Amino acid sequence: MELLYSGKTKDVLLDTATGERYLFFKDSATGEDGVFDPGCNTVGGSVAGKGKVGLTISKHFFELMEKNGIPTHYLGADIDENLMKVRAVDVPKLEFVLRYFTAGSMSRRFSLEQGIVFDPPYPEVTLKDDEQGDPLISERICIMKGMLQAGEFDKCVDLLPKVGEVLKTELAGLGLTLVDFKIELGFDENRNIFVADEITPDIWRVKDADGNIPNQIDCAQMILSALQL
Repeated sequence: MELLYSGKTKDVLLDTATGERYLFFKDSATGEDGVFDPGCNTVGGSVAGKGKVGLTISKHFFELMEKNGIPTHYLGADIDENLMKVRAVDVPKLEFVLRYFTAGSMSRRFSLEQGIVFDPPYPEVTLKDDEQGDPLISERICIMKGMLQAGEFDKCVDLLPKVGEVLKTELAGLGLTLVDFKIELGFDENRNIFVADEITPDIWRVKDADGNIPNQIDCAQMILSALQL
């Protein structure tokens, strides 16, 4: 395997013999000062088995997306090896966010209380750049930087509620309320759009029945137990 890219929680690998691509799920978790937080841009520590758990949950949700007609880059998973086989797509350094309630950076940026309902849900697109703090980015700048072609910004944003509806419904069945989530999107050679990267508690915030927001480690264990994965 050739290492193509090393990220905070995953590596992108190429099987040079077959040309197939894989994501390797690491045991690292985002956070700061010893506190795990999916909204952070730094690695807060390592949790034994986190990679395997994340891959198991990603497998479940990617397959759920496909069943609901949402195209993804997922092609299969080897849970024992922490490897997910993926379609080769071009993933621009953008994150597509959908918010159902105010939380995290949204509340800090605009001095808003936590938990205000967005109706309809509020979309955002951010530049994936840790040094700049993942700033908001517009369609025009995406095109200027060569990240997207004309018309693709709106197509990506229009996909968010469809992904959100699948997530929200599944999580509600587990007693969890979706607060917000962020996804990455990739493009094939024909500029078809696919949900990429991962679908785990690393990409969302949820509230439990008591109104608490569990960190991504605790949330993952709750989902594993509830779905008996």
